[in-house]
Amino acid sequence: MDTNGRYFKAFEKRVEALKGQFNSDRAKRQHAKGKLTAWERIELLFDADTFEEVDAFVTPEAQQFSFGTVEKSYGDGVIVGHGKVDNRLVFCYAQDFTIMGGSLGVVHARKIAKIQEMALKMGAPIIGLIDSGGARIQEGIASLAGYATIFHNNIHASGIIPQISVIMGPAAGGAVYSPALTDFVFMTNHTSYMFVTGPNVVREVLNEDVTSDELGGAEVHARKSGVAQMIFEDEENTILGLKKFLSYIPSNNVDNPPYVESNVATPDINERLRDIVPDDPNKPYDVKDVIELLVDKNSFYEISEQFAPNIVVGFARLKGKTIGIVANQPKVLAGTLDINSAVKGARFIRFCDAFNIPILTLEDVPGFLPGLDQEHFGIIRHGAKLLYAYNEATVAKITVILRKSYGGAYIVMNSKNLGGDFNFAWPTAEIAVMGPDGAVAVLYRKELEKSEDPDAMKKELVRTYREEVANPFVADEKGYIDEVIDPAITRMKIVSAFEALQNKWVKAPARKHGNIPL
Repeated sequence: MDTNGRYFKAFEKRVEALKGQFNSDRAKRQHAKGKLTAWERIELLFDADTFEEVDAFVTPEAQQFSFGTVEKSYGDGVIVGHGKVDNRLVFCYAQDFTIMGGSLGVVHARKIAKIQEMALKMGAPIIGLIDSGGARIQEGIASLAGYATIFHNNIHASGIIPQISVIMGPAAGGAVYSPALTDFVFMTNHTSYMFVTGPNVVREVLNEDVTSDELGGAEVHARKSGVAQMIFEDEENTILGLKKFLSYIPSNNVDNPPYVESNVATPDINERLRDIVPDDPNKPYDVKDVIELLVDKNSFYEISEQFAPNIVVGFARLKGKTIGIVANQPKVLAGTLDINSAVKGARFIRFCDAFNIPILTLEDVPGFLPGLDQEHFGIIRHGAKLLYAYNEATVAKITVILRKSYGGAYIVMNSKNLGGDFNFAWPTAEIAVMGPDGAVAVLYRKELEKSEDPDAMKKELVRTYREEVANPFVADEKGYIDEVIDPAITRMKIVSAFEALQNKWVKAPARKHGNIPL
């Protein structure tokens, strides 16, 4: 046999050995847990026959271990590469739990770091399909250094390319910080979980029995901690949800978001908008009904739906173009702003601003949520994050005041003097320092105490306050809003306003960076 023949035979032997790692026994173990294999996830995410693997044949670094051993395998428990998702370039790494529990050693980390750097160089999104037991104990500090390199790359790429983490199994210890540094976290119910210290440590240290799901499952992070923005019931739907999400965002910070033409025409004038806000100012309604009538049909993609539902954020399309939406939700906590909603809104606004996505704000906010817990846990500091994010954002920003807009919350929700480009109000808007009841109680306390019929007097004063002080025409006449509009033409107005703002450019001041109140 000639030299070339020997080399080709050796080449084929390596290819067969690599294929042999992904055998049916390993796949069955994953499937028994309700999980897909790393390759099945990749095949579901990428367009057919477009994924190109990088570093498939690397092996764990040869070294002497004083504690434990390392499985000799090709790829070192992670698949990395690039391909097309809906014909757009995307980079990806997928940890393989069937090989050493997807644990991260020095070579494993080096592969992830390489693909992160390639994604940044090419200006393409990077997706991490995470299914890992964490740092490889046998490799000691080398595995910790590997995580540090990954975190460094996460931070370096932040705001330049979209970074998305999809938790598809465990993410424990240091493994949780890369997802926390990325832009969005997707999780799958009952099969994925994240925590800094696991149930065993909690049991040993605090003597508390808790399951992985209770400690850091998808529901916990979607509802309570806010770490996960999206959760789905199975891995197939998680990846399909991820693919839909990618259709809204650009590939990098100098691209515009993708244009997607709707198959269904959406009317620019819709009289149904006139009837959504109730006559009773204390009666709730669902702001999502407003959103659905304003944006292209079936285009609204909500983010963090279960966390801080008193504010609604998400992507939608307007005449085929992506916009970000931030809306107070009157049906939850009357639409008040609290700690969680302020942080949720601020984080979303900063993503939109980083990636050239215009922001539409729909406002109906009576103020900040009062109470000891809110004050003691820092509503002032956290509320300032939302204010900072709006003011710092240089993308096109439009606000429509649907109903209540009181006090500091009026300022925070992209008011004109905070930097709103176009600020509109419906005739139902109430704009004032505080609500009519509170204002009357402060201004006419002595008169009400002396009145023979304080209830009747208060009712009349509240009516007068609404008509003479809190109505939107006062703000319109003083130039604090641009126009009071017929609700029916709201879509037409915001389409025109965004078109006028499409070439908006703001010169940033010369500084290293601002100091957002974290």
